[in-house]
Parts: sequence; structure tokens; C-alpha cells
Amino acid sequence: MAKKSGKRKKKVETIFLVCAETGDYNYTIRRKSGGEKLRLKKYCPRLRRHTEHVEKKK
Repeated sequence: MAKKSGKRKKKVETIFLVCAETGDYNYTIRRKSGGEKLRLKKYCPRLRRHTEHVEKKK
């Protein structure tokens, strides 16, 4: 039998980054749960410029 390691995997959740102006789901990221909501400037293909993107769960 194989020995079990004492370390446990941390919970990672998939999060979508949604464009604040168009509402399009442009990016997905995986990160640990908890913490503040992300607000990043990312490229929006529909508007063809950088806009603010907000974190949204499934």
C-alpha cells in the first residue's frame, strides 16, 4: 500500500472575468477561494480596447 502524504490540496475554484461594459465572459482563471473580488483592466475583443473586468463565479 502507498503511504498517504500529510499535505492536502488547497481548494481551487474557476472564476470568470466579465467585462463591466458589455457583460461578456472573456477570461477564466483558477484561484484559491476567499479574498476580495478581482477588478482588472483586460482587453475586450468586442470593444477592441481595454476595459474593467470583474470577477464572477459560475
